[in-house]
Amino acid sequence: MVEFETVDSTEVKFGNNNFIEIGKKKAITDEGENTFISLSRGFFTQEGERRYKKNFALPNDAGVVSKIIEALQKLDVDEKAEAPAEEEVEEEVEESAEEEEE
Repeated sequence: MVEFETVDSTEVKFGNNNFIEIGKKKAITDEGENTFISLSRGFFTQEGERRYKKNFALPNDAGVVSKIIEALQKLDVDEKAEAPAEEEVEEEVEESAEEEEE
């Protein structure tokens, strides 16, 4: 059986009730453990609960992650959408850490 542990995560909210969670997670089995980067897309229900729709895992490899970041930065991103202020992202990281502690 596999157990998953969230080591760290950041949530980026967009649209009316959508989010993307970027997390460092650990899969733990009897044979050992594997750390990976997880990108999860989901939405908030009317009750405020998180529901996940899609998930994508990346290897926990600095070289691979750097190349992905570089490729994303090269994309011609639509400037209409306003990016969240850095302070908002930091607050979300702190909130998600507090929620996990509870």
